[in-house]
Amino acid sequence: MTKIEQHTKPWWRRPWVFPLGLLVTVFLVYSLPPYLGLDPARSRIPAPTGWYYPVLVTHIGFATIAMVTCALQIWPWLRQKHPAVHRRTGRVYVFAGAIPASVAGFAIALAAPFGPVGAVSNVLLATLWFGCTVQGYRMARARRFGDHRRWMVRSFALCLSIISNRIWGVVWAIVLAPQVDTTFGGSELAMGQAIAGITTWTGWVVPLLVAEWWLTRRRT
Repeated sequence: MTKIEQHTKPWWRRPWVFPLGLLVTVFLVYSLPPYLGLDPARSRIPAPTGWYYPVLVTHIGFATIAMVTCALQIWPWLRQKHPAVHRRTGRVYVFAGAIPASVAGFAIALAAPFGPVGAVSNVLLATLWFGCTVQGYRMARARRFGDHRRWMVRSFALCLSIISNRIWGVVWAIVLAPQVDTTFGGSELAMGQAIAGITTWTGWVVPLLVAEWWLTRRRT
């Protein structure tokens, strides 16, 4: 198969496009409603008083834009048939999604009520998401499109790691719940913080490792 034929595959030859869009849609439909009314009492995250909740809602708003535009950015049909739309959507992803969402995420990570292990993980996640996104944009501006795609694949993995995070949360809760009376001395709080800490790490480290494996495989 020639390189041109590879780049003009019909959408049904890209079996991941529809499931990815559906996954993002279902996640947002489930996750957003508690925050639409701006009521701290409905927050799924125990929100400390003061500045935390407004910054959390800001992070969620920009992250929603990032997730939607990120899913559009990696849609091959849009990128190939409508490059101008791809470029504009990319700018929205960078400047109205990933960058402000990662900055707000960095701030709330420092005060999140899930213990220091989770805080360190979320600070690194926000920092890497910001850095990969900025580097991807710089490569596009320099017309180094191969490097641009590689950095944006990393940014994509970090952007959608919030979905992976939810899956890992269920996994670790199932694994650790039987140990509440042994490993955690009967403390559900300690177990909850352990689940949150491990989940935050596996939530973004595993997708990033998979992205790196995929990039290395393609380059080889």
